[in-house]
Amino acid sequence: KVEEVLTDGRRIITFRNGTKKEISTDKRMTTISFFNGDVKKIMPDQRVIYYYADAQTTHTAYPNGLEVLQFPNNQIEKHYPDSTREIVFPGHTVKCLHSDGTKETFFPDGTVVKVEKNGDKIVVFSNGQKEVQTVQFKRWEYPDGTVKTVYRNGRKETKHTTSPARIKDEEGNIIRDEQ
Repeated sequence: KVEEVLTDGRRIITFRNGTKKEISTDKRMTTISFFNGDVKKIMPDQRVIYYYADAQTTHTAYPNGLEVLQFPNNQIEKHYPDSTREIVFPGHTVKCLHSDGTKETFFPDGTVVKVEKNGDKIVVFSNGQKEVQTVQFKRWEYPDGTVKTVYRNGRKETKHTTSPARIKDEEGNIIRDEQ
């Protein structure tokens, strides 16, 4: 290796394989430029920024355990210390994979989809409509208070805020019409 000290106090160490290590004057920042084009920076605040040249991806590791990956297509992933992951897609959709197994997706139009650990799915649309999907039923809740439920066995139930409930069997026959 070859080491040189510049007039401003920076040190540059060059290794046989072409890798260069530059240490700032105050020794608080180090930049390593690898022979393959990768660059690693250790910042004064202890962040470690690693640029993968081949993948054109930047990985930043923070002292608190947060890790952020930035991809060339503008996708950003945040990996939190508790194992939660947040992915921001180029179209501004955000997906959160929580450490408890739940998943949430936030779409640019305001729609939110939440999937529980057990597989139950709740979709809340920007107009206030809500859809709940479980193994037992599928239910739609409308902004006017109407609730429609279709059960696994095919039975259908509709409840209006202004009128009584109507229940139909799997063949569409009314089995109860509360008046």
